[in-house]
Amino acid sequence: MLAVFDQAVAKCPEALKNLDTDSAPFSALRDGSFIKYFNSVQPDSVSLNFGSSGFIAYSSHEQNPLLPRLFSVVDDIFCLFQGHIENIAPLKRQYGLTKTANEVSIVIEAYRTLRDRGPYPVDHVVRDINGKFAFVLYDSTSKSVFTAGDADGSVPFFWGMDSDNNLVLSDDEVVVKKACGKSFAPFPKGCFFTSSGGLRSFEFPQKELKATPWVDSLGEVCAAIFMVDEQSRKETGMPRVGSASNWSSQY
Repeated sequence: MLAVFDQAVAKCPEALKNLDTDSAPFSALRDGSFIKYFNSVQPDSVSLNFGSSGFIAYSSHEQNPLLPRLFSVVDDIFCLFQGHIENIAPLKRQYGLTKTANEVSIVIEAYRTLRDRGPYPVDHVVRDINGKFAFVLYDSTSKSVFTAGDADGSVPFFWGMDSDNNLVLSDDEVVVKKACGKSFAPFPKGCFFTSSGGLRSFEFPQKELKATPWVDSLGEVCAAIFMVDEQSRKETGMPRVGSASNWSSQY
């Protein structure tokens, strides 16, 4: 799967930028060349363009049958999900979903509940999802991004910054490196990222995250990987908002 978002929609952490000025080869949103590249290496791929905000693309080609890729759209909320949820039955009941609902439906409904009613802090909602997963959600109405990976990093999931500081997300390391050069790293385990709230840990919401240099499989120093700072502590809590409010602008 692949998602690219303009920096105005999802601002990358500065630590994702490698100090090597030549590390990010080009803009993944300019002139459509990057999506053409993805389609060329994934010939059965499907892509959705959000104009200047970005795009998402996915394919079932050579996917792991134990960690399948799923896609769904509900009320202008688009979601790519890879993996599986172990406690899917109780989550269906919690969100009032039908028996035929799948993992991607649960993520969308969890986001809608957060956005429209805000009954729980976001870290609680993501922590309630047990399984092996990574997902990318885009709300085209509010132009908001919500993405997360499980606590063990069970699904390969990478993020990076292209030459225009746009955010690139994919389960394919080669694809991310194509756009971002050395300005990429694995998505942090047990964390979630939102457009307005940035990167946070859902495992340890009271802890700060610290960036440390990451070396890829070729031995090259790339961007930073984020880990929980055990010595830190911060105030947490998500503002409770009414049904007429937009969660993504409040968090």
